[in-house]
Amino acid sequence: MRILVTGGAGFLGSHLCARLLERGEEVICLDNFFSGSKRNILRLMENPHFELLRHDIIEPILLEVEQIYNLACPASPIHYQHNPVKTVKTNVMGTINMLGIAKRVKARILQASTSEVYGDPKEHPQSETYWGNVNPVGVRSCYDEGKRLAETLMMDYHRQNNVDICIVRIFNTYGPNMLENDGRVVSNFIVQALAGRDLTIYGTGEQTRSFCYVDDMITGLVVAMDHPSFTGPINLGNSTEFTINELAHLVLKLTGSKSPICHLRLPSDDPTRRCPDISYARKILNWEPKVTLEEGLKKTIDYFDRRISQSA
Repeated sequence: MRILVTGGAGFLGSHLCARLLERGEEVICLDNFFSGSKRNILRLMENPHFELLRHDIIEPILLEVEQIYNLACPASPIHYQHNPVKTVKTNVMGTINMLGIAKRVKARILQASTSEVYGDPKEHPQSETYWGNVNPVGVRSCYDEGKRLAETLMMDYHRQNNVDICIVRIFNTYGPNMLENDGRVVSNFIVQALAGRDLTIYGTGEQTRSFCYVDDMITGLVVAMDHPSFTGPINLGNSTEFTINELAHLVLKLTGSKSPICHLRLPSDDPTRRCPDISYARKILNWEPKVTLEEGLKKTIDYFDRRISQSA
């Protein structure tokens, strides 16, 4: 198949492009390189079935493809809050443009939504039927509400125009190809520990997250896309919950770092608990994560260790 991956040079997108090429697909990687990196896809450039387009999905584009994975949008608060209006445009105008392609060429389109649609949840763990608790005027709303509206657009194009869609809600994912300055907790802790700097915990550190290794997440995305006529939304993530304090101590143990831990003020609208109910994914997609947090962190630490050594 000929498959378009928007945000294909980003963290998740680069792994997805590699996985699709491995199974013999033709891949068009589209990215504006705001948070994506050519380094992530360098090894793919020699593959004759791989094509790179530098393009911003806010602008219309005409392509002939059979599947579209719409992953384009910065996922780290540091990056998506840098230009919040652009973040909203990416989620709204960009999604409309991708849905336009899907409608015109009758392609199946997968929307990479997010656990952020649940906001600071009052339900725990979060199931797909939960409507969320999002602050529509907060500093995170450009991303949270942008992704919620992208889901709305997907469903309306499906109902009104019979576009073949799939919505997946991605929970915290980590692994190689994350940026050193990504700003998310796993990359922050690893980079700080390897450099011997203070590990910065926001708030008490008793807030919880679940962490899914990137290989497991990519498998989930592909299985969801390939499931016939399945629209979602569906949660993809690891259902094992950890406090941020537990994560910090595990990173220190695995890196052998003596970095001290310091506590900073909790950012606005930061969720207290975040953990997916993945019973639907187990039932419908026969999918669940296989990689433990310790296994995944070891691989991610090795990656950052090499990256830091190369740039030293």
